[in-house]
Amino acid sequence: MHGQRTRQSLVIIAALLIPILPFVIIGELPGEKWLSAADDDALLFGLTGSGLLLADILLPVPSSIVGTLLGARLGFLAGFLSVWIGLMGGNVLGYSLARLAMTRLRAWFPVFPTRTTLALVFLSRPVPVIAEAMSLTAGATRMAVLPYLAACAAGNALYALVLAANGATFIPQAWVGPGLVVPMLLPVAAWLIWRKLVGQNRSSEREQQP
Repeated sequence: MHGQRTRQSLVIIAALLIPILPFVIIGELPGEKWLSAADDDALLFGLTGSGLLLADILLPVPSSIVGTLLGARLGFLAGFLSVWIGLMGGNVLGYSLARLAMTRLRAWFPVFPTRTTLALVFLSRPVPVIAEAMSLTAGATRMAVLPYLAACAAGNALYALVLAANGATFIPQAWVGPGLVVPMLLPVAAWLIWRKLVGQNRSSEREQQP
């Protein structure tokens, strides 16, 4: 049991370091400036935004700002699709790279509880670093593809919906303050939901004990 927990901790630490190190080395990439350069062409703007969100799995891209700007420039529906496609692309890329890179170490990797990991994949989407780490962890531990993609699709859809609606509603009205605050509240909401779920699970475990 101790060895299993040690290996789980090592996997999580390694997964966290992958998105953290680029930020420490190069800092946050100027995603909003790159988007502004494509502002004259809506299609190019959308593709650039989706590409930035895809790259966020390995590079320090401000996903909440990029997603909000996509909603502001493209409108709700097109902004939502651009955000969702970019986020899904990043999840697939991170999962695939981690799974391929760790093939030879497959026997060493620990087993994580599937329900707990899927809940984290879903809830961690708006949380910087943790979202990317969960995709890499899922790939490294060879989580089943379909449940993983389903959790990603649902979490990304909710996150994309909030960002696109936020950008389409507030930014065109020059309400920059609310437009910046809403994305910041999402990680807090995800953390509170996770704490509640953890508390419920612990209560259930105590009730089941003789």
